[in-house]
Amino acid sequence: MGLRNPGAEYLATRHNIGAEAVANLASVYGVGWRRRPLRARCETAGLRVGNQRVLLGLPLRMMNVTGGSVSYLVKYHRVDHEDLLIVHDDIDLPFGRLRIRAGGGSGGHNGVKSVAKALGSPDFWRLKIGVGRPPRGMDPANYVLKRFRSSERRVIDQSVEGAAELAELWTKDPRGARQSAGEWRPSA
Repeated sequence: MGLRNPGAEYLATRHNIGAEAVANLASVYGVGWRRRPLRARCETAGLRVGNQRVLLGLPLRMMNVTGGSVSYLVKYHRVDHEDLLIVHDDIDLPFGRLRIRAGGGSGGHNGVKSVAKALGSPDFWRLKIGVGRPPRGMDPANYVLKRFRSSERRVIDQSVEGAAELAELWTKDPRGARQSAGEWRPSA
């Protein structure tokens, strides 16, 4: 599940980087998006990674209330929490870096907080993409709603591709993906 704010005004913003990574994975596999089930208020795409069925999701709700979409899909498709990967931005992670972890707190991320609350548990996997810290004096909420500078885009594009590859690896080997994320660095 790639967290995002829907709508054209939020495309390519720091907060939507998780959705970019999930959309990248869908593109690699050549799968299209559909709005199903309708009650989930989410775009979904199905694919196979090896013999594993994988459901990708992009919520159609604002980030801070995205938990309802995730929770509905988890229940509808009978997904165990430990088989759920949330892909999202992280301002506390160095710019362009990736990290995978299971469980834990929200780290102040309202989308992750909404998912944990809706599921009734923080016990799901997270793939975090570092978007850097806001400049001194800037509200973090405003910072994550800004688009990347053109000078940042090359690194972020590498991070999006790396996150898509790690998400794919995670479907086969979550612990191996976690280790690979710790070793992953953008080349620029």
